[in-house]
Amino acid sequence: MGDTLTAAFLGLIEGLTEFIPVSSTGHLLLFGHFLGFESAGKTFEVVIQLGAILALIVVYAERLRQTFATAHNNPASQRFIVSVLLAFLPAVLIGVLAHDFIKTVLFETPKLIAVMLILGGFVLLAIDRFTPPMQHDDAAALPFRKALLIGLFQCVAMIPGVSRSGATIVGALMLGVSKRAAAEFSFFLSLPTMLGAVSFDLWKNRDVLDFTAWNQIAVGFAVAFVAGLLVVRGLLNFVSRHGYAVFGWWRIILGSVALTLLLLGI
Repeated sequence: MGDTLTAAFLGLIEGLTEFIPVSSTGHLLLFGHFLGFESAGKTFEVVIQLGAILALIVVYAERLRQTFATAHNNPASQRFIVSVLLAFLPAVLIGVLAHDFIKTVLFETPKLIAVMLILGGFVLLAIDRFTPPMQHDDAAALPFRKALLIGLFQCVAMIPGVSRSGATIVGALMLGVSKRAAAEFSFFLSLPTMLGAVSFDLWKNRDVLDFTAWNQIAVGFAVAFVAGLLVVRGLLNFVSRHGYAVFGWWRIILGSVALTLLLLGI
């Protein structure tokens, strides 16, 4: 594949997988491995995530504006902001402390990613079938304790292949949050988490970042943005009707194929 086409393909993968429970990082690393694609300082992989973040901001721009505009005198807005920040806190602490280990050890093991895709797939199938009784159907009104617990679940996604959205959604479902509200809370939690992770990555790798392939980065960013728009706008209705089993099966199939190829030395 040509460099521009590869960049577009990987941007598509990022946009399609960032907000669904299949692990966008795992997909990017596996496809990058099999395509022989690697950018200097991981600049491409880091920057195109901003395209997915921008898509989420665009879709929820009005809701975010209203939430922050009324935060000074609206208890519901205040509660929503605090719950997201509480859920974000564990990722800040663990992410900073374990960043170098995650980036230098776990991210260089494609077999681990494939195995975690498979295991995560079975977890999704199980939780989708045996979901605990629903107690919360509003992503903006979760109890603070449960928001913090969801944030702890999110930290499991620091293992490549687990999926940030998958970990938060499974955690939310186990705590009695509805399938739709679990996905929506995962959306909002992804904003500080992804922005923080990308900013930290850019800072830590500032000496090795390479923007000479700016055209590939721009293509990947644009494609990730468009694909992210489609996913964010359609995911809530999809999971409300169909649940998460399809994502579980996808993880199992992709992980099994990838692991087989890796064991064969491909």
